[in-house]
Amino acid sequence: MSACIEMMRRAFLELRSGKAVNQPRRRLILPSGSVLHQMAGSFGAYFATKIYSSNRKHGGLHQVFVHLYDAETGRPIAIMEANVMSEVRTGAATGYATELLSAPDASVLGIIGSGLQARTQVEAIRAVRPIHEVRVWSPTPEHAARFAADLNCTLAETAEAAVRGASIVVTATTAKDPVIEAEWIAPGTFVAAMGANMANRRELPEALVRLAGLVAVDDLAQARVEAGDLNLLEDGSNVVELKDVDAGYDPARITIFKSLGIAVQDAAAAAYVYEQAVRKSMGQPLPQ
Repeated sequence: MSACIEMMRRAFLELRSGKAVNQPRRRLILPSGSVLHQMAGSFGAYFATKIYSSNRKHGGLHQVFVHLYDAETGRPIAIMEANVMSEVRTGAATGYATELLSAPDASVLGIIGSGLQARTQVEAIRAVRPIHEVRVWSPTPEHAARFAADLNCTLAETAEAAVRGASIVVTATTAKDPVIEAEWIAPGTFVAAMGANMANRRELPEALVRLAGLVAVDDLAQARVEAGDLNLLEDGSNVVELKDVDAGYDPARITIFKSLGIAVQDAAAAAYVYEQAVRKSMGQPLPQ
């Protein structure tokens, strides 16, 4: 996780300098409910595309693959199974945003959701902040109980109990409607909303988004298509890209990171995995 957080830092710095290129996610949606998700981006000496499929009626998300290429020649250099890598890089992006925007001494994390993505969110935030208590709530009690036991968390009785008074709040759900209330969130809180990434889904209430002094997104173009949490804002004047955010905690404001997941993050993570695999002589050579 620490290595991946560093790769996310480097990825956003490359975006800021104009060295990296990101293409927003595209979706091919079939009448059967099956969806093909495609995204592409560059990082350093590489570019990559991530392709995965899903069908909510048949188990949700299916296999994720990343294809990595040499940016200079266009030559394909690796094909990776990337389910775990995607989970880690999503957590790592929140870890990087947390490092930039949350209180340096933040010690209490409240999280809504207890799926696979929620686990790497906790891991990443623990890697960058001195967290001594994690409170978790989920609408599926047995999942939340297992999550709490596995990650040494406190099992909250309600969503409000999980997040009220927490220095950092994470929403990691597939909810269509908001899972927290604005009045539960105090000034100085950092909120990472990384679940719903469809225009018709929202984890955060409109009132909270309007109260926020700063809303950071990983990519504005992608957010305009996918961020249902933000599509009620008329002017978007408090919305900026994470690449343009400098480190700085403000105890007087609520800060939100709306994480959608972008291809530059996948390219950076894949670059690291590829270089480690080459160094350790892992994997099978691609046909020439």
